[in-house]
Amino acid sequence: MALLASPLASNDVLMTYPVPTTRHVVMLLLAWGAWSCPVAAQTSKDFELAPINYHNQSTTNRISTLQRLIDLGKSKLTWTDRHGYLPAVLTALDIPVSSQVLVFSKTSVQVRQISPRRPRAIYFNDDTYVAWVQQGDMLEIISMDPQLGGVFYTLAQAQSKQPQFQRDRGQCLLCHANRRTRDVPGPVVRSLYTAPSGQPHFGARTFVTDHSSPFSQRWGGYYVTGTHGSMRHMGNTVIPLDQPTRDFDYQSGANLTRLDGLIDTDDYLSPHSDLVALMVLEHQARMHNLITQAHFETETVDHYDRLYNKALDRPKGYRSEVSKRRIARVAENLLRYMLFIDEFTLKSPVRGTSKFAEEFSSRGPLDKQGRSLRQLDLRRRLFRHPCSFLVESPAFARLPKPVLTLVAERLRAVLNTRMPGEDYARLSGDDRKTVQEILDAKRPAWWVTASENPRSKSKK
Repeated sequence: MALLASPLASNDVLMTYPVPTTRHVVMLLLAWGAWSCPVAAQTSKDFELAPINYHNQSTTNRISTLQRLIDLGKSKLTWTDRHGYLPAVLTALDIPVSSQVLVFSKTSVQVRQISPRRPRAIYFNDDTYVAWVQQGDMLEIISMDPQLGGVFYTLAQAQSKQPQFQRDRGQCLLCHANRRTRDVPGPVVRSLYTAPSGQPHFGARTFVTDHSSPFSQRWGGYYVTGTHGSMRHMGNTVIPLDQPTRDFDYQSGANLTRLDGLIDTDDYLSPHSDLVALMVLEHQARMHNLITQAHFETETVDHYDRLYNKALDRPKGYRSEVSKRRIARVAENLLRYMLFIDEFTLKSPVRGTSKFAEEFSSRGPLDKQGRSLRQLDLRRRLFRHPCSFLVESPAFARLPKPVLTLVAERLRAVLNTRMPGEDYARLSGDDRKTVQEILDAKRPAWWVTASENPRSKSKK
């Protein structure tokens, strides 16, 4: 997200305030260095500094909570010879085995143990991702923290009386905090042309995928079990390094329902790499990063507004036009994504091979009409009701007030009006009505607050 203008050039600074003192100039120059650069142009480690202080803040996520319980003797992880701590960790974190997806590209720190014959397994729920490698040294974990975004951990795959999750100190951020994650720490689903060894084709085009991605660009380097009609994807298929990617065979890996002959499925907790699980994984990974980006951007804006206000003797709580635009942009990006405005339209129905779809849909409470945001469509689109289930997550609810209020007001305005504008014309009247009714029934605090704000009520 590029910054629209430097605060030093805004009229409210140049026209309203006298020439600043030396002290003010020093403070402004220090602040301007971070403020005036476009977000995408700054180092991805900016969140390690104030106001985020990523590595120095205490954490509040599933892993930190589980570790406290282990330390207090209130939780225990059982070791197994075949999978180490994996089954116990999944149980403790409430992560379903049906969420398993298998990645055979060498895109993990444990590259030596990964190949098309021995793919890495990833399991996930709404806020935590766990990766396991056969004969690997450790479990790799991302747990979403409401304040910090993705927090990265490892757990040694060695039997211990008191297992300890170790927080990463920066190595994971090389791949998980860059333009692919919107420059915030978080998960990424990446599709690559992959060789029979598992080695990606360096120099070839890669794709960061989400619900907007064309089906044909998805899941290179992944196994995919499920049916998808006439659509084709990049999964289940390799291409030698000496062969041009234009010769990639999209047909051979299509509509595969079993992995027998490709891997020994007995080595895994599940024989599946479920197509529907992959689609949900893609959606939520990008959604998590957009939530984190909105959080970090708003915290940063507030931080520098406080510096400017103090330096220029402006009223406490004053917000410049530049600040408003920065918050408005991340809010709108989040709103568009969570309403699936740019979602790829399925050309054929899709169906997974495990119980993931059933189990995922059953996890959410229903309204009086038996509806929830977790219900899947899988005929034309991923979800039956086009609003992300992650609007009910702690990370969304704990967004800073300025951006959460704006997203909530904009959402209510889009859902309330008969003519939501060209950008949101994709949402049918029935879709808007249903999403609003579901939110009205569940009454998350941020939605109730928006309903009481007259600015969010549009004329019908």
